[in-house]
Amino acid sequence: MSKKPTIAFNGDFRPARKDVNPLSWFNTGYYDSITAAGGLPMPLPPFADDADLNQFLDNVDGLVLAGCTQDMNPQRLGMEPHPTTRAMPARREDFDRRLCKIAYERRIPVLAIGLGMQMLNVVCGGTIYQHISEAYPRPLHHFDPVEKNLRHIIEIVPETRMDEIYGPGEIRINSSHHQSVDQLATPFRVSATAPDGVIEAYESILDDWYCLGVQWHPESETSSALDMQVFQHFLQACTAVEQPMILQLRHAA
Repeated sequence: MSKKPTIAFNGDFRPARKDVNPLSWFNTGYYDSITAAGGLPMPLPPFADDADLNQFLDNVDGLVLAGCTQDMNPQRLGMEPHPTTRAMPARREDFDRRLCKIAYERRIPVLAIGLGMQMLNVVCGGTIYQHISEAYPRPLHHFDPVEKNLRHIIEIVPETRMDEIYGPGEIRINSSHHQSVDQLATPFRVSATAPDGVIEAYESILDDWYCLGVQWHPESETSSALDMQVFQHFLQACTAVEQPMILQLRHAA
């Protein structure tokens, strides 16, 4: 039996409050989806030391950047907070930013989901819209606090990884976000959009780095059976023969 690829994924964090201990937890959908696609999931705690983080990453074949029900702190992005914005705990944002930076520098294969997609884009030099309904003239409904099974169609760009994963035809995905990618960072290109223009997926244009970002949640119970192909495609990239340059970058980190 061939060795399964090890896939790290980050989790949520809640700081200590009055009479409440600090807590870290990991969404079941991520490790179930990694397992179902043929990988070995490795929950990644928010290390305070980059040396510890790098040692941990030495032992993985890929990284899933998990989503979050909260947002990046807009003040760190040079924005005034929008009334709908709920900033994530500083410890998680600090760690996720460091994780994104190291993953990019080491060219670790990445599947970035939801907020993970937005975070990676920002760390690589892109920007975000803080509130979709005020950024687009005719926005779709992308978030509903009551209707948890909100879905809409996406338009896939031909000859992209999204095209390889889903093929032709109309694709409907789950949706639960009020922010989105604005300016795309230079390492990426758009691979899917919503009909209103919101970037729903991007991918790396670098030959030595597999990276796929999706705004929807293929790990969620509200996903479709087709969405498992996102994880399968990612796992296939993680098990591909590594090029010497990728190995050199990883060991040099």
